[in-house]
Amino acid sequence: MAQNVFVTGLGIITGIGKNVEETLNALKNLHSGVGAISHLKTVHDHLPCSEVPFSDQELKKMLQLNDQEIVTRTSLLGIKAAQEAYNFAQMDNCKKLGLRIGFINGTTVGGMEKSEQFYNDFINPDSNEYTPYIAAHDCGACTEKIADYLDDFDFVSTTSTACSSAVNTLILATNMIRAGLLDCVIAGGTECLSKFHLNGFNTLMILDQHLCRPFDETRAGLNLGEGAAYLVLENEKSLALRKQNPLCQISGWGNSCDAFHQTASSPDGKGAVLSMQAALSMSGLQPEEIDYINAHGTGTSNNDESEGNAVMQVFGSHIPPISSTKSYTGHTTSAAGSVEAVISILAMNYRFLPPNLNFKNKMEQLSFKPVEQLTENVEMNYVLNNSFGFGGNNSSIIFSKYKK
Repeated sequence: MAQNVFVTGLGIITGIGKNVEETLNALKNLHSGVGAISHLKTVHDHLPCSEVPFSDQELKKMLQLNDQEIVTRTSLLGIKAAQEAYNFAQMDNCKKLGLRIGFINGTTVGGMEKSEQFYNDFINPDSNEYTPYIAAHDCGACTEKIADYLDDFDFVSTTSTACSSAVNTLILATNMIRAGLLDCVIAGGTECLSKFHLNGFNTLMILDQHLCRPFDETRAGLNLGEGAAYLVLENEKSLALRKQNPLCQISGWGNSCDAFHQTASSPDGKGAVLSMQAALSMSGLQPEEIDYINAHGTGTSNNDESEGNAVMQVFGSHIPPISSTKSYTGHTTSAAGSVEAVISILAMNYRFLPPNLNFKNKMEQLSFKPVEQLTENVEMNYVLNNSFGFGGNNSSIIFSKYKK
C-alpha cells in the first residue's frame, strides 16, 4: 500500500528574503526583489533581475565556510536554503532513529558561473590552478556539496529538466517515499544567475527590460531570478517517531512532455492540461475544489497564453484564484518549482492570496484575470502549483491542508 507523504520543513532564499520569515513578510508587504543587476558581471546590466543580495563571501560567512573553499554560488544558495529546511524539520535525529533519508536536488546551471570566470585561465597550459573550479561545474557536484554539508544521506540524486526541475524532485521524492525506499527526503532546487543563463534567455528575446507582468495583455517577457528552496517530505512512520507536526500533505502530481518545441509551449496548452489533469486525478479532487493556483506564469507572450488556455480547459467556468509570484522573485528557473511550492504552502497556512504584481490589463484570449490585490483571511484546503520547462516538460503538484 502506497504511503502518505507529508511536508514538515521549508527553507528558502531568493531576492525577497534569506529565509521563510523574510519571504512571508515580503509577500504580504508586496515587496519585489526585481531590480538592477549588481553581483553578476555582465554587459547586459540594463536587464532587471532578482538577485540574492549577498556576495559569495557573505554567503560563506553565514554558513561558516572557509573563504578559500571552492563552493559555487549555486551550491551556496542551496546550502543556505537546505540547511533551513533541515533545521525547520529537526532532521538531526533521523539517522539515530534508523530512518532512511535522501537529498534530491534540481539544478541546470550548476557551477557554470565559476566556469565562466575561470575557463580562459583553466585552458592555459602553464596553469592548473583553476582546475577545481571547472571540476565544480556539473550539476551533480553542486548536489554533492550541499549533501555533504548537511548529513550522511542514504540516497542523493540530481534532477535537471530546466524550469520544471524542482517540482520533479518533489515528485521523485514522493514516489520513493510511497514505494517504501526512503522515509524522509529533502527535495527542491537551486540556481544562481550566470552569463550563459542571462545571454541565452536574451537571445531568445524573452526578457523584459522593465518589470515583468505575467498574464497582462502588455506582457513583454520575463525577469530572471536566482535562489533556492527545499521541502522536507516524510512518511507516517517518520512523523510518529520524530513527533513532527505536518505543514501540509502532497495529494497528487502529474508530469507530461508534449515535445512541441525546444523552448516554446504548445499554444493550446496540451502538455499543461495533461499534467494538471493527472494531478487532479491522482488526488481524487474535482477542479472546483482547488482553492488557488500558483501559475508558472513567466510573463512571456507564449507561456501565459498557453498556460491560460490550459487552465480554461481544465477548470472551465470554475477557475480558482490564480497568480504568478515570479513578479516577486523573478524566474528562478530550475529552483522555481520549489520556490513557488514554499510560497504556495505559506499562502495556504497563513490564509492569503499573493497578488500578481504589476498586472493592469486583462489578456483578450483569457476568460480570467489573475489575483490583483493581496487578499487575506482566505480559507485554502487545496493548492495547485505549476512548473513548465523547455522541451515541453510540464509538472503540476497539489498540496493539501493537513487534517488530523
